[in-house]
Amino acid sequence: MTPIHVVGMGLDGLGGLPAKMQALIRSATLLVGSDRHLRLIPQDNTPRLVLRDFQATFKAIQTHLESTADPQVVILTSGDPLFYGLGRWLLEVFTPDQLTFHPHLSAVQLAFSRLKLPWQDAVIYSAHGRDLAGLVPLWQRGVEKIAIYTDGEATIAAISRLYQALHLPVTYRAWVCQALGSEEEAILPWDLAQPVRELPAIHPVNLVVLLRQPQRLSPREQPVLGLGDDQFFTFGDRPGLMTKREVRVLVLAELTLSGTVETVWDVGAGSGSVAVEIARLAPQATVYAVEKTAIGFQLIERNRKAFGLANLIPIQGAAPQRLSGLPQPDRVFIGGSGAQLLANLEYCWSHLKPAGRLVLAIATLEHQGQVLHWCQTHQISPQVLQVQLSRSVPLGQGHRLHPLNPVTLITLSQG
Repeated sequence: MTPIHVVGMGLDGLGGLPAKMQALIRSATLLVGSDRHLRLIPQDNTPRLVLRDFQATFKAIQTHLESTADPQVVILTSGDPLFYGLGRWLLEVFTPDQLTFHPHLSAVQLAFSRLKLPWQDAVIYSAHGRDLAGLVPLWQRGVEKIAIYTDGEATIAAISRLYQALHLPVTYRAWVCQALGSEEEAILPWDLAQPVRELPAIHPVNLVVLLRQPQRLSPREQPVLGLGDDQFFTFGDRPGLMTKREVRVLVLAELTLSGTVETVWDVGAGSGSVAVEIARLAPQATVYAVEKTAIGFQLIERNRKAFGLANLIPIQGAAPQRLSGLPQPDRVFIGGSGAQLLANLEYCWSHLKPAGRLVLAIATLEHQGQVLHWCQTHQISPQVLQVQLSRSVPLGQGHRLHPLNPVTLITLSQG
């Protein structure tokens, strides 16, 4: 029999364990656990060791093993000790042969069962002893189900503040699952967008579950320039795949739109965020948003309708072939082209009106090098703007800067 047994338990204490586990605890020569776990076990003559400092506790356990005949150490933990629990720390100090793990239902299992949601596709994030920054890429990818282990700093209020600061084009339904498995158990629905100044009393032992919702755009007063990222319908599997607000503003400035502009091409338009901004700023112009993917075409049409833009025309097809027959442009924006980048650049440049202007948004060094080499061979002097921006997001009681992906804007002018 292994000398160390790690027993997972719930908030219902000893009564929630099988008879075999109860007998194991009663036969222990040393009982180890946090104050909260030890309080769940009725007092008897078994020596107890409060788990505070890991190093000191593990050293005391080792001493007990060496000095006790037939030792049986029982360590009490929450849920499954090998699931964001004490188990991984124990395995760094003791050999696997010394340890036996007895998992209990985890808070994640209990939470999803209470919410009646399958969770094999959920992403689990532990904020114990760490900040919430790891949630940002999950939200940016639009992960459908997220369970968050909270602590005294990473509370539902902190999660809400971070979510609101990011202005993401993805919404979540949220629940705070409190004291699961105990008489104090409660499931508290939560709106991540609500002000967090006044909070109801929340049990310190809780888990937050987020479930992504179908995207709906909330009506609100729109700025003349620089629409929020969350005001566009976006790709369901890649909600962050769009030209971000700050970069859009710079693109619009580089395009130098004026009242004389009649025709604009947006090549590789994605969800159409840049095309929408252009159509709003230049209502006298016709904006052709060319996108090869069917889902992108549908998103452009949805965004066009959402903003009521009759001068924005979505076109599905691959450039440069699909550009044939379109009216000659005064302005061109190339935001996405992939392997067809140089072919699209060549076609757009050759069809640009005199005194026209072409702007490219480049994400990779390889494409940047290709465009600059193309300019050199065509004896064109480009204007290059390297864009590296960061947005502030909450971090504990302060804020930190979260970087956006760097983009290079290359502007070419006719005449």
